[in-house]
Amino acid sequence: MTLESLFKKTDPVVASALDRALSGKEISSKQAVDLFDSNGLEMNVIVLVADELRRQTVGDNVTYVINRNINFTNVCIKRCGFCAFSRDFREEEGYFLPIEEIIRRAKEAWLLGATEICIQAGLPPKMDGFLYIDICNAIKKELPDIHIHAFSPEEILYGSIRSETPVEEYLKMLKDAGVGSLPGTAAEILDQDMRDLISPGRITVKDWVKIIKIAHQLNIPTTSTIMYGHVESSQHKADHLSLIRDIQKQTHGFTEFVPLSFVYYEAPMFNHGILPNVRAGANSNEVIKMHAIARIMLNRFINNIQISWVKEGARMSQILLGAGANDFGGTLINESISTAAGSTYGQLMKPKQIKSIIRAVGKIPAQRSTTYKLIKVWEDEENEESQSSLDKVDSSQFGSYSELIKLDKFKYIKHK
Repeated sequence: MTLESLFKKTDPVVASALDRALSGKEISSKQAVDLFDSNGLEMNVIVLVADELRRQTVGDNVTYVINRNINFTNVCIKRCGFCAFSRDFREEEGYFLPIEEIIRRAKEAWLLGATEICIQAGLPPKMDGFLYIDICNAIKKELPDIHIHAFSPEEILYGSIRSETPVEEYLKMLKDAGVGSLPGTAAEILDQDMRDLISPGRITVKDWVKIIKIAHQLNIPTTSTIMYGHVESSQHKADHLSLIRDIQKQTHGFTEFVPLSFVYYEAPMFNHGILPNVRAGANSNEVIKMHAIARIMLNRFINNIQISWVKEGARMSQILLGAGANDFGGTLINESISTAAGSTYGQLMKPKQIKSIIRAVGKIPAQRSTTYKLIKVWEDEENEESQSSLDKVDSSQFGSYSELIKLDKFKYIKHK
């Protein structure tokens, strides 16, 4: 059955929006709300259209990056309702990795084939405002060719304030120190009223947008994200996508869009009654629609829709590869933030497993750089000799978040 014949059986409002998308035209926030509110046949057609747009735009390659997350501290002055990772500076489970340990972890990843290290952390009180710059300088001195993907807009703002340096100058200093790109996290939902509910005191929408735009103007690319499945509405999601699209039309600096579903298990706003009517994360249909509608709204502006396997797991990730997504994200090695919130899908996914998941749905695995330059396209199944070094190691050597917060040598209160 063709899309044209399916459109005849589809709600005319939904069909009209999808026809616009297939014709290369933008759909409005109002039309996106209609898509988010659809189910049944309409949802199935939305997924088919998203997959067709994905095929037209990026083909059948599904990309991934070999990287390592280094969350160097969980101590944070903010108390976001969705965050189970952060600790108060007085808590026993607060940790802080010294620069030499950050470098050790980066070197270990590099030797195992990683091309990127992703650095994000809590906001420790009284932090030296130049710490982020010192970290980058130290890493680049030891590993000049590794890509540093680091520091969300929230962290940029904090570093700027602590160093008493204007944001633009601070970003220039980070770029000179070796930052290659920024994670577009701390976005959650880009609606101020919503942010005041789920994360009061967090970076404002205005400041998030300002910092992202300045980064793009300085030729520092960033990712873009959304966190959904808590108390937001379809309108919030649609408006968020529309704002991301507007920024991209102005700056062309986003490399990808990453939907992040709310992991509720350990989240304070779910477990402690901080906020009423918090949902237990997005259901399967919501996850699929989020990725599909992101493709439909952002197609032609942001080519890459990324899956967060650490939130969705292998099976759902395979489904999303047929719903508009084309990027599998990274190997991560030490994912801590989703794990702390109760995600059970692990802290590392080896390249061999990623490639197997991609091949199982008829797509072609392709290793990429942070900025989406192809490193190797795996057209055929590789032999043992061509496996990544990361495939051959015992993942237990990297430790875990639960182990890290118990290590005496990195305890925050011991060193501060």
